[in-house]
Amino acid sequence: MEEKKDVFLVTEEGLADLNNELHELVHVTRNEVIEDLKAARAQGDLSENADYDAARERQAQVEARIKELEHMIRNAKIIESKKSTRYVRMGSTVELEEMDTGNILTYTIVGSVEADPLNGRLSNATPLAEAILDQKVGSTVLVKVDDPYEVKILSVK
Repeated sequence: MEEKKDVFLVTEEGLADLNNELHELVHVTRNEVIEDLKAARAQGDLSENADYDAARERQAQVEARIKELEHMIRNAKIIESKKSTRYVRMGSTVELEEMDTGNILTYTIVGSVEADPLNGRLSNATPLAEAILDQKVGSTVLVKVDDPYEVKILSVK
């Protein structure tokens, strides 16, 4: 389940997070950077002014992130999760058992923009998510990676 090049799959919550980050960058961070630049310019000679160089670098990073967020928001597609407790879908929270270790894992399947595996948010483009999407509770599924492994789908919410 690959995302189209210019389409960003997000949950409603994920889109709100992107909009909040954009608002913060445009209305707060951008002004902070302008103040940093003014303060650095006031120090005089710009050719050897590390504060000025750092402020310009931060300005470039902020403006690049603003453009990136605007692009993602403009091309966002809300994940239409068909709330199922039998099949794994986009937006589902899934409890899995690793068959070789017995470890129990819980992930919510989201678009790559929102992915944060350390906090249980797994991109739909990962091999694990690709293996379990559209599979039924109780199924044991092979995850195709360099060292393949199996997981059993214990529950879907």
